[in-house]
Amino acid sequence: MAFIQYLTFDSVPLPMPDSYEMELSDVEADTGGETEAGTTQRDVVRSGVVTIPVSFSLSPKWVKTMTEFRRKSKITVKYFDTETLDIRKTEMYIEGYKASLVKDTSYKGLWTVSFTLREF
Repeated sequence: MAFIQYLTFDSVPLPMPDSYEMELSDVEADTGGETEAGTTQRDVVRSGVVTIPVSFSLSPKWVKTMTEFRRKSKITVKYFDTETLDIRKTEMYIEGYKASLVKDTSYKGLWTVSFTLREF
């Protein structure tokens, strides 16, 4: 049985994540809000913006690779779309990067790395 490749950054397939979620949100203009009649008016500028919170258990080699991706202002990401169960491609950036040591080993430990991918 083949595993799904959940994430690929700039043509580099990433290891299997420990957790993976895909969230969709709308971007609204400042002109929306509540009318005088008390109804809500939404001026949606863009619908379906993808946000992916993800975490991994990684070796030191992969922690270095993830840190390099974090430093980039833009990453071409292929991700597994949980709505269509298909692979999609878009440009994203990393936000809220966190690396934590799980276990100290003879080879620089086992690490948990978590972050959120946000679509441009």
